[in-house]
Amino acid sequence: MPDARYLFAAVAVSAAVTWALRALPFTALAPLRASRTVQYLGARMPAGVMVILLVYCLRDLPLGSPAHAAAPLIALAVTVGLHLWRRNALLSILTGTAVNVALASTVFGH
Repeated sequence: MPDARYLFAAVAVSAAVTWALRALPFTALAPLRASRTVQYLGARMPAGVMVILLVYCLRDLPLGSPAHAAAPLIALAVTVGLHLWRRNALLSILTGTAVNVALASTVFGH
């Protein structure tokens, strides 16, 4: 069995490293908050995320089969309409995703 001082030192070092690793992101990101690049990305990323989700969700859209294309297109209309109405990217993304899943698994399920 290791010495008590050794165990105490190991626990103290582990605690210090854990605390430092958890505090490091906050101290490293503090100067970045004033950065023009970070402010630009913060303003533009919601639209970028929505474009990526749009391309991902509609990449395999079967345009030859209206029954299979209906769920994603209805979800897209709900997402766009909700976003234009509320201007809340998170709300519109989550609601559009939920509508797509609900429609694809129930009404238009294959």
